[in-house]
Amino acid sequence: MSKKSDGRITVMFVLSVSFITAAAITLLLTVYYRYECFQILGGFCEKMIQEYPDSRQYIFEQLKTQDFYVANGNKTVLSTFGYHPSSLDMADTIVFWMAGFVFLTGSILFLFSFWYSHRKSSVRIQTLTNYLEKINSGGQGLLLDTSEDEFSRLQDEIYKTVTTLYQTRDAALAARNDFAENLSNIAHQLKTPITSMSLSVQMAEEYMGNLHVHEIKRQIERLTYLEEALLLLSRMDAGTLIFDRKPTDVFTLLTLASDNLYELFKQKSIWIEIPENGEINITVDLDWTMEAIINLMKNCIEASESGTTIHCSYEQNPLYVQIRIWDEGRGFEKEDLPHLFERFYRGKRAKDTGVGIGLSLSKAIIERQDGIIRACNLSEGGACFEIRFYSH
Repeated sequence: MSKKSDGRITVMFVLSVSFITAAAITLLLTVYYRYECFQILGGFCEKMIQEYPDSRQYIFEQLKTQDFYVANGNKTVLSTFGYHPSSLDMADTIVFWMAGFVFLTGSILFLFSFWYSHRKSSVRIQTLTNYLEKINSGGQGLLLDTSEDEFSRLQDEIYKTVTTLYQTRDAALAARNDFAENLSNIAHQLKTPITSMSLSVQMAEEYMGNLHVHEIKRQIERLTYLEEALLLLSRMDAGTLIFDRKPTDVFTLLTLASDNLYELFKQKSIWIEIPENGEINITVDLDWTMEAIINLMKNCIEASESGTTIHCSYEQNPLYVQIRIWDEGRGFEKEDLPHLFERFYRGKRAKDTGVGIGLSLSKAIIERQDGIIRACNLSEGGACFEIRFYSH
C-alpha cells in the first residue's frame, strides 16, 4: 500500500468512528431529553391534579387526544395512566431516523475501511509469498513494489536475505566445483604412475620373489581403488554422475551384492544371512546402489571374526523401505560414530586394507537417490547400518 492509500484508509476510519460516535451521542441525548420531558410533564399533571382534583378527568382526556400509547414508565401520575417517556409524541422521530442513518453510514465506512485495509495487506502478503516461492523453485527476480507501508521493512529484509543466500550459494558451488576439479586432477595424476608401476611389476616378477611382488601388487590395487574412488567423487561433486533409477527388488539387490563378495566371505569363513520377505521394490540405480551395499558389507566383514554371520533385513511401510545390515562384532567406537561417513576418515580399529572412502561413497550414492543412511551400535552387540529409501 502507498502513502496515498494509507491516507484514504485513515480518513475513512476516522469518519466512520466519528459518524458512529455522533449517532450514539444523538440517540443518548434524545432518550435523555424525552425522559426529562416526561418527568416534567408528569410533575406538571400531578401538581394540577393536587391543586384541582376535578381536573383529573379533563387532563386524562387531553392526554388521550394527543395519541399517546400505553406502556410502563416511571411512577409519576402519568404512569398511573399507563404512559412512559417514549409515549410523548414529540418532533424527535426525525432525530432517530437521522441518528440511525448516521450510524449506518459510519458502520458502512468502518467495514469498508477494514475490508480495504485487509485486502491491501493480503495482496502484499501474497506478493511476498509468491516471490519466496519463485526463489525456492529456482527462479530469480527482484521485488518490483517499493511502496512505503508496514511491509516495507519486511520486504527489505527478505531481499537482503535472498541476496545473501544467492551469494552463499554461488560461493558454495564454486568451492564444490573447485574441489571436484582438484579430485579429478589428483586421480588423473595417480593413473600414470600406477600404470607404470604395474608394467614394472610384471617385468620384475621373474627376477623378484613372489612375496615382494605380491606386496607391490596389493599396494598398486589400493592406489587403483583410490584413483577410481576419487574420479567417482569428483563426478558426484560436479553433478555429472547420472543414475538410471528403476524399480529394483531389495532381495535381489542384497543377493547380488553378497555374490560379489563371495570370495571374501569364503576367505574369512563368514556367513551372510539374507531372509526372503517377499517382493519389495525401491526405485534406484541397481549397479551403483549395489556398489554402496558392497561397501557396507565389506565394513562388516572387516569387523567380524571367523565363524560369525553378517545379517540383513528389509521391510516396508507407507513412508519408506528400510534395509538393515549388521554384524556380530564389537561395534563402532563411540568417538567414531559422528565421523564414519566423512571422506578419508579411518576409525581407531581400521585396518590397513582401506583408505577411508568406502562409507563416504555409499552415503553419497544413497542420498543422491532420495535415501538416508545412519550407523549405530546394537544393544546386543555389533555394528549396524540402517538405510531408508523414501516413497516420495
